[in-house]
Amino acid sequence: MAKVKSFVNNPYQENTYILFDETGECVIIDPGIYTATEQNVVTNFIADNNLKPVLLLNTHCHIDHVLGNKFVFDKYGLKPQFHEGELPVLTAVVSYAPQMGIRYEVSPLPDTYLPETGSVKFGNTTLEFVFAPGHSPASLCFYDRVANILIGGDVLFRMSIGRTDLPGGNFTQLMDNIETKLFALPDDCTVYPGHGPETTIGFEKQNNPFLS
Repeated sequence: MAKVKSFVNNPYQENTYILFDETGECVIIDPGIYTATEQNVVTNFIADNNLKPVLLLNTHCHIDHVLGNKFVFDKYGLKPQFHEGELPVLTAVVSYAPQMGIRYEVSPLPDTYLPETGSVKFGNTTLEFVFAPGHSPASLCFYDRVANILIGGDVLFRMSIGRTDLPGGNFTQLMDNIETKLFALPDDCTVYPGHGPETTIGFEKQNNPFLS
């Protein structure tokens, strides 16, 4: 069964995730890896656990979630995969990164885009796509039904939701996707968000001030 390791990276305190299972294959999701120290922590974890990265996934392509895409490509030969609707979001990063005072190594572009529905596999693990735009134009969450975990990007946070004031954001759309798609998952599903601590679907149904 898949396990999750999280790393808090970059000035935006973004959560980078590694999912791995008993086969040793792993997937890197939203590498916000920025400094050399952050690079070392992630690569050491992979090496120390004899893991083999086979996929690089982005839930969405805001700057804090793609800062390490180029590093992962250089280190492991993996190009990112995300929904094609995020491509304008990614290509915009290079123009606004300097204004944010952020050094950005330009991400490679995907060979393969992810659809709204479907799944990807690594090792013995299947990640199902949950298409949940609203924070960004084409956000995907990744659901492991066996482990009952959701890598949620910036859709749903513990006691909060993703901001919708950035280009391509839509508050009504975000709320609708959380309520119809994420809240359809089991109450005991653990949600690993793009920022902050993990939570569960049931906890957010009961306690999230935006939704309860």
